[in-house]
Amino acid sequence: MNLQRLFRAEISLAPPQELGDSPLGRRRIIGITGGRFTGERLSGRVLPGGADWQVIRADGVADLDARYTLETNDGALIYVRNKGYRHGPADVLKRLASGEEVDAALYYMRTTPRFETGDARYAWLNRIVCVATGARRPAAVELEVYEVK
Repeated sequence: MNLQRLFRAEISLAPPQELGDSPLGRRRIIGITGGRFTGERLSGRVLPGGADWQVIRADGVADLDARYTLETNDGALIYVRNKGYRHGPADVLKRLASGEEVDAALYYMRTTPRFETGDARYAWLNRIVCVATGARRPAAVELEVYEVK
């Protein structure tokens, strides 16, 4: 098994909506306002309108559940559902939450994006498994997405 880089994305984010503590943890919704993705096999833009529906668990782990749409440079639409975790030392997470720029090596952020499209040119995305590393920036998230070969 090996990993092949699929694309790099920078996804612009709205300020978080803090819903407070729920039975599952602290609920947050973070709107996706746009962005770009670039790779050898597909590139384009992240469409506004998606969001990351997060729950911050009692153990401090952010349970990430982002859903959004990619539009390739040649007009294909691709739905993404990206689930994963972000966690790290409490002081690092506090700095992230306050909007500071934090080195992504100081915390763990890994996701498993799944793709869905009806465009025949990109139908191969419907049947691959991917993993991603992430970095949370003050107003964006950066992802490096890899296909598991």
